[in-house]
Amino acid sequence: MRSLSSLLDEELMTAAFDRIREGAAAGIDGMTKSDYAGNEAANIRSLREKMKAGQYRHAPVRRVHIPKGPGKTRPIGISTVQDKVVQNALAMVLEALYEPVFLDSSHGFRPRRGAHDALRALNGAALRGECNWVIEADIQSFFDSIDRKLLTEMLRGRIADETFMRLIGKCLHVGVLDGEQYSEPDEGTVQGSTLSPMLGNIYLHNVLDAWFERDVRPRMRGKALLVRYADDFVIAFEHQDDARRVMEVLPRRMAKYGLNLHPDKTRLIRFERPPRGPSNGSGRATFDFLGFTAYWRRTRKGSWVLGLKTRKARLAKAIKAIGDWCRRHRHEPITEQHATLKQKLRGHFQYFGVNGNMRGLRPVARAATSLWLKWLRRRSQRSKLTWQRLKDLLEVYPLPAPAITVQIWAPRP
Repeated sequence: MRSLSSLLDEELMTAAFDRIREGAAAGIDGMTKSDYAGNEAANIRSLREKMKAGQYRHAPVRRVHIPKGPGKTRPIGISTVQDKVVQNALAMVLEALYEPVFLDSSHGFRPRRGAHDALRALNGAALRGECNWVIEADIQSFFDSIDRKLLTEMLRGRIADETFMRLIGKCLHVGVLDGEQYSEPDEGTVQGSTLSPMLGNIYLHNVLDAWFERDVRPRMRGKALLVRYADDFVIAFEHQDDARRVMEVLPRRMAKYGLNLHPDKTRLIRFERPPRGPSNGSGRATFDFLGFTAYWRRTRKGSWVLGLKTRKARLAKAIKAIGDWCRRHRHEPITEQHATLKQKLRGHFQYFGVNGNMRGLRPVARAATSLWLKWLRRRSQRSKLTWQRLKDLLEVYPLPAPAITVQIWAPRP
């Protein structure tokens, strides 16, 4: 059998390079993907030779802080193009190695799976009456809290190739350049590294998924379902006593592997389907998952189905992001602004356009129109763009209308 490191040939490295997003930010060396592509074959050949000779070294990542919420930021590490090639290649091999053992409860950063599949799994449990109680969980600073020693032990359970393991180690133990401050964290994986999602899935597969399937579900009196997307997960239960037992042991299980559940964002919710007839306040229980708020909604025929609406914080964030973009790019040609705005709106509608969520889409469409007008009118003090002129402009450059694009539940015939 070939060693895993032997799979890291020039063909795979070229495919790994192709996975790098066009226009991605440059690392500390300032080299972009297009710069690297100017001498792609020679660069990849040289990188491959360094890896074979054990001379490859991962450069420090450049840390930037992106807005996360009011007064909050998320640190992201930006690697050099060369390091992104190595990260992608390692992730591709690990994907082939771990996909056969990953469980159906995991939906994030996996081929042919996504957030909508996780929501469909949750909807199925609700329709079957297995979502009466829900644990809504939040892991604090997950990627920064991963225990590297424990992760390495998990990887050694399936990987015997020491050369391959050393390459993973070089991508784990990297320095961070934050402005002029340099540090070498001894825990966690770099947020922004293309290898981190795969390593995170491997870690939580062992910490949560396999544990839940092996040790928890067989001890439940009723049905129980874990639905996880990366480090975001919920657990649905048929019976209250099962939910309370898991709620009690879950923090201890996480702490054993260096992870902590947020005390204010992790909770147990009663989420039973309301009875037919007058609701008497029933159906008001909600929980958040993957940018949506889940709740019980009544159909026109009077039955109850799982409803999904855009979470208020995500809705506000989306509108603010559009306004900020329009302000920053108001002096660009209208054709370019229009093309990018269309792309942003379509991306939002494709994700949040699940059936039953039209009310969550319309505010974004209205805000995009009014914000675009606001900042176009401020392009010049001499020429004022009135609503009528905007209306005429929108006939030439129409913005996408909100649309339901994803079926989470199928309406009954």
